[in-house]
Amino acid sequence: MTRISGERIAQIEARFGKLQALMASGTLVGDEFVQTAKDYAELEPVARAAAEVRRLRAELEVLEGLIGDSESDPDIVKLAAAEAETIRERLPPAEKNLAIRLLPRDSADNRPAMLEIRAGTGGDEAALFAGDLLRMYTRFAEEQGWKIEILSANAADVGGFKEVIASVNGSGVFAKLKFESGVHRVQRVPVTESGGRIHTSAATVAVLPEPEEVDVQINDNDLRIDVYRASGSGGQHVNTTDSAVRITHIPSGLVVTQQDEKSQHKNKAKALKVLAARLYELERSKAATAEADARKSMVGSGDRSERIRTYNFPQGRVTDHRINLTLHRLDEILEGWGLNELINALTAQDQAARLANMDMAG
Repeated sequence: MTRISGERIAQIEARFGKLQALMASGTLVGDEFVQTAKDYAELEPVARAAAEVRRLRAELEVLEGLIGDSESDPDIVKLAAAEAETIRERLPPAEKNLAIRLLPRDSADNRPAMLEIRAGTGGDEAALFAGDLLRMYTRFAEEQGWKIEILSANAADVGGFKEVIASVNGSGVFAKLKFESGVHRVQRVPVTESGGRIHTSAATVAVLPEPEEVDVQINDNDLRIDVYRASGSGGQHVNTTDSAVRITHIPSGLVVTQQDEKSQHKNKAKALKVLAARLYELERSKAATAEADARKSMVGSGDRSERIRTYNFPQGRVTDHRINLTLHRLDEILEGWGLNELINALTAQDQAARLANMDMAG
């Protein structure tokens, strides 16, 4: 693993010291205060990790000096050797923690996210599974203290959803959910199956970071907006007013439809929110092609066609194929509160891959 130099640690601590002094000065106002507070919050865990590494290295150096001093008392040498051994055990994890905190961060990690779930192969069973996934993520969001809002839902007649789009707001949403994009497969006996045969169905999940206004500029001249009467479930307003909205972004060809609200204006606002997220992800994907080789070695590229996970009901197991991890905790994971173990494992694997890439780069 790459060893963080003492000079780099000193730079981190010096920068943190300056930010501390600025925050305590009482001279910051407005945007300057907001930006400094943000910089302080981001650097604080890095500075703490750096200080711990510096402290352990300094203690080890003193102890090794005592051990190597021929004039040292034998009892003191024995105590120093034992303490030095303890520090040698603690130092590598501390250095790894610092290295992880110094890894380049995805600028979208702290953003809210757009969660899109679509039934795939498997007909009615796929729609039911899409509903199960929405419930899983909703429960997980509640566990994290996040707020989840359904923006658009196309319910299936048998239950579940053909497609559902939700906005998830909270701290570190995208960082937690970004590895969920891809094809989720379920193996179980459908309720409608009289012969007890196991069917395989699938649903596609896409997690998109929500952009800030400065990230995506949508030109009204690039949009074609069509309004029409809503269809399907939705109450008395269905087929009585032109409240449904279809927005086509002409340059990219992206199309977003929204009909869940009675108000055309509300449907348009929601559709534009979804469109902005998709355009932002499109730009992020283009930028990421320059790092394609590095991405291949990591947990996953977020490719929606990539089969990432299997939920096997007869065996009560969930297998994540990207990291070859199988957990026999199907019920807990589908209830949401067991999902954290999978997400933490994916995050750890991604960090390990990026550390390995950093080592190879020098």
